[in-house]
Amino acid sequence: MSNTDKTRTTVDIYGTQYVILGTESQNHVRHVASLVDKKMREIGIRNPLLDVNKLAVLTAVNAVNDYIKMKEQLERLQSELQKEKD
Repeated sequence: MSNTDKTRTTVDIYGTQYVILGTESQNHVRHVASLVDKKMREIGIRNPLLDVNKLAVLTAVNAVNDYIKMKEQLERLQSELQKEKD
C-alpha cells in the first residue's frame, strides 16, 4: 500500500495535535482519538501528579487490558455458539 492510499487526519489528544496517517476513515480516526483523549483525562483527574508520558503509558495499559477482556469474552461466546451448533 502506498502513502497515496492513506488519509491524513489531524486530531487533538490531551492538548497536543497529532497527524494520523492511515487507511481508516477520518471519522474512525477522530473517534479513536477522542476515546484516547477521554481516557487520558479520566486517568489524569484521578492522578493529577502524573507527567504526560506516564499518563500515556497508563492509558495504553488500560486500553490493552480492556482489549484482552473483550477478546476473551468474544472467544467464550464463540465457543458457546459452536457448542450449540454441534
